[in-house]
Amino acid sequence: MAAGAGLLVIFLAWFAGPGLFGISNETQGTTVRAEVVEPAPCTGGGPSEKVRFEFGGKPVEGSLNGCGHGKGERVDVVVPDGASGDGVAVHAVDTTAGASDARRPLGLALLVFSCFAGGMYVFLVLRGPRVPATA
Repeated sequence: MAAGAGLLVIFLAWFAGPGLFGISNETQGTTVRAEVVEPAPCTGGGPSEKVRFEFGGKPVEGSLNGCGHGKGERVDVVVPDGASGDGVAVHAVDTTAGASDARRPLGLALLVFSCFAGGMYVFLVLRGPRVPATA
């Protein structure tokens, strides 16, 4: 019974989706089309490209944390909520800043371990104390 309950919890957690473990795939900001003004080569660490886009009815320049685009190339970027003025840090639409997809498998593994430990505890309690056999 305990093993079945543990498996049911794991099954439901798997299908609850990434939101169960605090992982959000929502875009935090507004998606706009930007034009690369100053491309950056993909050599060295931390390349940043300058991009120009229309935001709030006016042209804005920002920095895109990326590399390898050509001058004048159009890319879709996400402008963070509440951004204003020039020098806004944007990121590509297909990326999520600060997210790690390793959280879901790790959270699920910890859930499996806790279900196993709970099942073993129930087994030990139901089995009762072991009385040594005397000869």
